[in-house]
Amino acid sequence: MVAVASSGLTSFMEQKKWSLQIGGRVLEIETGLLAKQANGAVTVRYGDTVVLATAVMSKNASRIGGYFPLMVDYEERYYAAGKIKGSRFIKREGRPSDEAVLTGRVVDRTIRPLFNPRMRNDVQVVVTVLSIDGENDPAIVSMIAASTALSISNIPWAGPIGAVRVGRLNGEFILNPVNGEVAEGDIDLIIAGTKEKINMIEAGMNEVPEEDVAAAFAFGHEAIKKITTLIEEIVSEAGTIKTAPALLQGSPEFESEIKELYLKENLSEILYHKDKQVIEEKMKVIKEKINAFIKEKYIENADKLKEVAEQVFEETSDEIVHQNILEKGQRPDGRKLNEVRHISCLVGLLPRTHGSAVFTRGETQALTVTTLGSPGDEQFIDTMEVDIKKRYIHHYNFPPFSVGEVRPMRGPGRREIGHGALAERALVPVIPSKEEFPYTILLVSEILESNGSSSMASTCGSTLSLMDAGVPIKRPVSGIAMGIIVGKDGKFEVLTDIQGLEDHYGDMDFKAAGTANGITALQMDVKVDGITVDMLKAVLMQSKVNRKEILEKMLETLPTHRENMSQYAPRIITMHINPTKIRNVIGSGGKIINEIIDETGVQIDIEDDGSIFITSVDEASSLKAQQWIDNLTHEVKAGEIFNAKVTRLMTFGAFAEILPGQEGLIHISEFSDKRIDHIEDIAKVGDIIPVKVKQIDDQGRINLTAKDVTNKIAN
Repeated sequence: MVAVASSGLTSFMEQKKWSLQIGGRVLEIETGLLAKQANGAVTVRYGDTVVLATAVMSKNASRIGGYFPLMVDYEERYYAAGKIKGSRFIKREGRPSDEAVLTGRVVDRTIRPLFNPRMRNDVQVVVTVLSIDGENDPAIVSMIAASTALSISNIPWAGPIGAVRVGRLNGEFILNPVNGEVAEGDIDLIIAGTKEKINMIEAGMNEVPEEDVAAAFAFGHEAIKKITTLIEEIVSEAGTIKTAPALLQGSPEFESEIKELYLKENLSEILYHKDKQVIEEKMKVIKEKINAFIKEKYIENADKLKEVAEQVFEETSDEIVHQNILEKGQRPDGRKLNEVRHISCLVGLLPRTHGSAVFTRGETQALTVTTLGSPGDEQFIDTMEVDIKKRYIHHYNFPPFSVGEVRPMRGPGRREIGHGALAERALVPVIPSKEEFPYTILLVSEILESNGSSSMASTCGSTLSLMDAGVPIKRPVSGIAMGIIVGKDGKFEVLTDIQGLEDHYGDMDFKAAGTANGITALQMDVKVDGITVDMLKAVLMQSKVNRKEILEKMLETLPTHRENMSQYAPRIITMHINPTKIRNVIGSGGKIINEIIDETGVQIDIEDDGSIFITSVDEASSLKAQQWIDNLTHEVKAGEIFNAKVTRLMTFGAFAEILPGQEGLIHISEFSDKRIDHIEDIAKVGDIIPVKVKQIDDQGRINLTAKDVTNKIAN
């Protein structure tokens, strides 16, 4: 049974478990065991991946005004994988990894739309990973756990939601694939939603046709329905009565009065001005008038009512945008519903970088710069789940001037990390393999202007920047942000290339990136409770038309990758040696490889399979290092001729170095057909003698002869 304690927190008096077969494994949800002072707490297990989710709500309204104060924290714990943090000096787990940030964003984007936007209680959802098996995705388990914790709590929320991962291998969809199946397949889709609708999508794909993507949505949603049914059963047995939240609201008369004032001040006309800055200036004037009116008429509650007026402004603007699009097909900037804003592209803008491009679409502009490095520049990632290397990296920066604001420049936040990851994912399928192009590739997108879909501008700019750098990508990638407006009667309109205002007041932000062959990345957020699979199909098919249009504009600027890289880009020589010879190149304590690097100035990276990468901007230095390594690792064959340097004299002959680190024996009888009594009579240390490899015995020892090789040129 469940009782509500006087503190307002939920005290679970009985431990209980529920389970469901999903994807061939058991999903187990347990209440009443852990974190019993939270408003809602559950432990969810899938395979040997276990997470704890808690939900807590403050009793009173937050002191932070202006928006619903929801915090979602995803906590990685290295102990979950039986690991100790890799740093030699710092073992305490601190700043979350990018992967943890992205998982936290996925949970946030899934649950946030189902809260009342007028709610002002602080709500915090904390998901802690307690155990991880390396196969079952903790992100999916975390979303289900957060949904269940909120659902059984007394926190007002319109859930539950379910979440699954969809893969495809050999043409067959897989529900909640294990990590190996994800890597081998061509679809990696995370999808969440309610019984009726889908409200969050995050996906990476290998050029998958839009029709197949829509089928994956439908496949995943069937499983979501089963999960939400299970959570509803849990709520009926272990849920608590929802409490009344602290809502931001004034009297109906006050809100009606403020709405009429906004409309009287021609809000409808202002929202439909084509210049973003003019809209912002005119809105500021209206709000100042409304605030002055409130301050004069409602002296006692002026501060609170100003915030209510701001909420009325948002809702009134939302109504105007919805009404005009659904009834008149009228967008704020006057475009047709399926029209892309003006596009311009520039490449080769920066003289010293390895590749650069500027992609501008309407009032959104992204500068993307490509830097090529050696294999040793790969990024090492040490997380709770995996230790991996990345040779293709994308960073996204969003400075305040891009939206005409003043604020401190800090490190990347959740949004920047998320947008960078999306643009990176969009290009992963077209990046050449290390065998084809051994460089480490770093892309950095600087957002210089923003009014809608800067992440997709980054994707388009990245394609052009890579081609400008001479990277032989498999196919160019373009991206588009789509929106949707849904009426109360279910009627909807799809919007192409949404700008900031349409993103803010629209019902969906759907980002689609891909090549001419199909989708490479998707991301969807909603501001309503979700959208249907049929709506998603319509959005996908329209995005296909628009992506093609954008791609054609891009290729007018640069049809394919440049044949030659920048003169300032490093050149890499790739060699393959017998792995047993690696020690010859490295030497004791790294003595030999350091000698090569010091003398030639190159960078050398060696892999366990015998692959060697020599990186330098100076070709002559690279060739010198290559010859040096060739000599160190050359596998001598009988019949080869060398100029050997005598290194040691013995009574029975002389040892001579034919290559660095490789000696052979010239027996005293192999110097001449005549009898030689003392080796000192014919040779001394330091002599250079032309020799031929006579034999390599079964122990790898090299026997040399100096007979009949006089005056023959060798090494």
